[in-house]
Amino acid sequence: MYAVIRTGGKQYRVAEGDVIRIEKIAGESGSEVKFDEVLMVGGSDSPKVGKPIVSGAKVTGKIVRQTKARRVVHFRKEKEGWTRMRGHRQPFTEIKITGVAA
Repeated sequence: MYAVIRTGGKQYRVAEGDVIRIEKIAGESGSEVKFDEVLMVGGSDSPKVGKPIVSGAKVTGKIVRQTKARRVVHFRKEKEGWTRMRGHRQPFTEIKITGVAA
């Protein structure tokens, strides 16, 4: 069984046992999270599509870790010898999906 969930302004197709990276959410490693915004549930029979969400459907997961992505470097150099270097590391949450219920 799989589901399409919405979190952090993005949509993810998940199934039980998947490990996904999402935008950072509150919580510590090992804690349980529930996703109530389930847009679609599919599996052996015909898929259920919500308008906009499927009522009664829930996806649960466990936070694996809270960390930051690799550094993205922004570098500018002008003809006159002027340079600017800036970087950014986007925080994210890694989650292991433990259950999909329709």
